[in-house]
Amino acid sequence: MDSIDKWLLPEGAEEILPEEAYKLETLRRRLLDLYEGWGYELVVTPLVEFLESLLVGPSQDLDVHTCKITDQISGRMMGVRADMTPQVARIDAHCLNRQGPVRLCYADTVMHTKPRGLLTSRLPFRVGAEFFGEHAISCDVELVCLMLDTLSAAEVRDVQIVLGHVGIYRSLVQAADIGAAAEAKLHDAVQRKAYDEIDEVLSSVVDEEHLRSLLSTLTRLSGDESILLDAVQKFSDAPLDVKEKLEELTIISEAVKARTPEVVICFDLCELRGYDYHTGIVFAAYTPAYGRAIAKGGRYDSIGEVFGRSRPASGFDTDLKTLVTLSSSAFDRQGVILAPVSNDPKLSEKIMDLRSEGRVVISCSERELQDEEITRELRASHTLVLTSGEWVVS
Repeated sequence: MDSIDKWLLPEGAEEILPEEAYKLETLRRRLLDLYEGWGYELVVTPLVEFLESLLVGPSQDLDVHTCKITDQISGRMMGVRADMTPQVARIDAHCLNRQGPVRLCYADTVMHTKPRGLLTSRLPFRVGAEFFGEHAISCDVELVCLMLDTLSAAEVRDVQIVLGHVGIYRSLVQAADIGAAAEAKLHDAVQRKAYDEIDEVLSSVVDEEHLRSLLSTLTRLSGDESILLDAVQKFSDAPLDVKEKLEELTIISEAVKARTPEVVICFDLCELRGYDYHTGIVFAAYTPAYGRAIAKGGRYDSIGEVFGRSRPASGFDTDLKTLVTLSSSAFDRQGVILAPVSNDPKLSEKIMDLRSEGRVVISCSERELQDEEITRELRASHTLVLTSGEWVVS
């Protein structure tokens, strides 16, 4: 291997240099302070775990994106976390074991076997919040609003959210009783919004005309706020549980709109993202400046069951790197104060006072202080100088 090859990184992995790292850390602190203000407690989860603990639930997507390694101590398979939600669910179910609602948040790197999209990182920095132990709709409203506050704190512009409810589709499919193979084929067509294929599958496997019509109609219900009103009318004679889920979605959207009147809300009533593990409302945020969802979440009740304690749960997460890229925040850094290297106790005291005030002070040799290129690289804006026996910022 040529020496130059040692500088190369794996595809989808990147180094974060000082300017970008400063922005990431500034925004990370800003968001964690935001979550703390809402009552969400920070947890730090292990980078690697035994595979069985990471791959909870039926989702195959998580399995595909998890890097596997062999534990040299136990011989068991381990995984590098690709998603932090299972880990946080275990903390709620097994470690904290509290009786009431639990709000937890996290901010750390995960690893994917392959990038999930064009030009995306294999090492996203996930920031998110999870709410355990609460069935009420108010829990989902809180998380949608907190997601919006997250994007506002990151100063991401032109945000709109898309709401859906996987329970509506699931209820209709269960009522149709079409079998696993046909359901998988229909699910694939719905995900691609291939309407001709959808109608073809429905006509071949759903005998009851009314259910077939409801499913066909549902797959086409996506758009602005008028879509929800349209759905309520078109599903007026749908099964009771379908109408209850539509009402739930209506209540959530109205509550979010009441709290954040400026938000643009759209609907996709056949959004099946996370269909394997989501049990209720799903929501995502978009901006025209980015081709994918910039934040997403939903309800996933009973996720802690595998850890011995089934609890209702809802949450969301986002990629900090993406937010920094989209942010309109200036992330201004304060200028650096340069100080000469000296054993003068007065100088040491002055430096300590400045640093305690949050100022950045770098001790430099006389040669460095005289070199304009070096002072520019250090972002120097001031210098400590001795004036009339006192050290002052010049």
